[in-house]
Amino acid sequence: MSELTLPSKTAVPTWVADLNNPPAPKSKQSSIPDPPGYPSSSSQSVSSSKKKDATAKDSSKAAAAQRKAPTADEMDTLKAKKAWEVALGPVKSLPMTGIMMYMSGNSLQIFSIMMVWMAFKNPVMGILATNQAFERFETQTNRAKILQVKVAYVLMQLLALALGIWKVNAMGLLPTTRSDWLAWEAQREPLESSIPAL
Repeated sequence: MSELTLPSKTAVPTWVADLNNPPAPKSKQSSIPDPPGYPSSSSQSVSSSKKKDATAKDSSKAAAAQRKAPTADEMDTLKAKKAWEVALGPVKSLPMTGIMMYMSGNSLQIFSIMMVWMAFKNPVMGILATNQAFERFETQTNRAKILQVKVAYVLMQLLALALGIWKVNAMGLLPTTRSDWLAWEAQREPLESSIPAL
């Protein structure tokens, strides 16, 4: 009968041995100090005892100075500030929109038409969604303040709409000249007439 032979241990690659048994860290004998927040291993043992004392003190301070919940007045003030940030948001984009409208030119092309469309669509949609924009900031106590913010928001949207009207006028699409209304002009009756002589 043949004997079963067990395979002998296979040789382990060196990278596996290095991975399982990493080399010991080299001792640091340098004149360059460690960067802030990365202490050396020798100072870690000294700092660990200091850290334990500091954490005990910090936990007692944290328990004493826990963050207090804001009062209703503070919350109303904070909500009013956030509402003003939302209300003044349309004005912050006006300079860039104006520059883009100016640079697109006054001719009828796809880019200028898209700019005019967006200049009219965004303010109208913003005015229609005024209540939805400020409903998260409105409470029973700050209703009057939020009403002022809503009025300012609508005025800012109207200012953005005026920029779109300026662009349409610059493109010559608004009937602002007399020649645009010639169909409704009455023909002048002459006071005198002349006949050429033969």
